[in-house]
Amino acid sequence: MAQFTVNAFRFDPYKNFKFRVRWDGRYVAGISKVSSLKRSIEVVEHREGGDPSLSRKSPGRAKFEPITLERGVTHDTDFEAWASAVWNFGAGLGAEVALRSFRKDILIDLYNEAGQLVLAYKVFRCWVSEYQALPDLDANANAVAIQMIRLENEGWERDTDVPEPSEPG
Repeated sequence: MAQFTVNAFRFDPYKNFKFRVRWDGRYVAGISKVSSLKRSIEVVEHREGGDPSLSRKSPGRAKFEPITLERGVTHDTDFEAWASAVWNFGAGLGAEVALRSFRKDILIDLYNEAGQLVLAYKVFRCWVSEYQALPDLDANANAVAIQMIRLENEGWERDTDVPEPSEPG
């Protein structure tokens, strides 16, 4: 586990606009938006028979919210290929799901304004639960066509091997 050092010159929090997403050992092109990493713990309430006026609370199961990735529509087929591994219409009876490869671990890297890696998160056993190939199309609009995947996951953790960088002067 890496030792954390404190950068005495860093006062401002990191910005949310410099990031990259990796899976299968490579960066995925053009991702413009990643939803938040969110975890919640169920609350288990119970009472003791001898104390009728008080409920006790303890932690229960952890729940990890799905992560949404968005990017502009291009010829890159990464989103479509992964979504098709979960369900490929027309693949034939028994071949609709690629059971060996429909789950992937992903990495989300956050960079500072100078382009230095400052934080990374590992997200485990992701699979595509929703895929939007094209947005609503509107001849009167002036917008980029965005595609989206929603990733179910079984948890995430911070990559503690990423140290705080020494920022350039």
